[in-house]
Amino acid sequence: MLALDFHGSKRLIEAVDASVALGDCEAVTAGLRRSLCELIGDPALTLPDCVMECCGDHYARRELYRSEKYGYSIVAMTWGPGQGTPIHDHQGLWCVEGVFHGQLEICQYELVESEGNRYHFVPAGTINAGPGSAGSLIPPHEYHTIRNPSDQRLAVSLHIYKAPITNCSVFEHEGAHWYTRGERVLPQDLQPLATH
Repeated sequence: MLALDFHGSKRLIEAVDASVALGDCEAVTAGLRRSLCELIGDPALTLPDCVMECCGDHYARRELYRSEKYGYSIVAMTWGPGQGTPIHDHQGLWCVEGVFHGQLEICQYELVESEGNRYHFVPAGTINAGPGSAGSLIPPHEYHTIRNPSDQRLAVSLHIYKAPITNCSVFEHEGAHWYTRGERVLPQDLQPLATH
């Protein structure tokens, strides 16, 4: 039995299960993008009230669901005004991200070269995404930043990861196009609500 406490959760999970069952990375992520665009635009899907609450000093990560059968994780992220990430990766996991509320600015980066712990990135494109839009990150094209460009309004996004992600590589700017790699443990602002 599902114990998720938001409307439309069963339909969301069924749609994600159907896409993930396809197996092939390209087919999975394409199916998830289509499903997220459709479901986010449906007023029957609501998220728990807590996802509309910001954390003052960081964007909030709230795991809503983890599939025991397929291994994926659904995470809602709440972005306060101006909050964002440094360049980061997803530890080699595919991810599909959809904007549920507000606007987000997503900038992708291409890795040109690396020397030890130093990495040379160049911007590969920026998009401003609004509610109902979805995109995917498939390794090795997983380096990106996300930022809420508003100075007044919050933004909420849904992220479906191939597997639960608890840490990632972050890249701090050194100068020019060079960055130093570090590790970040990702905060969990709400424990998993259910597994299936």
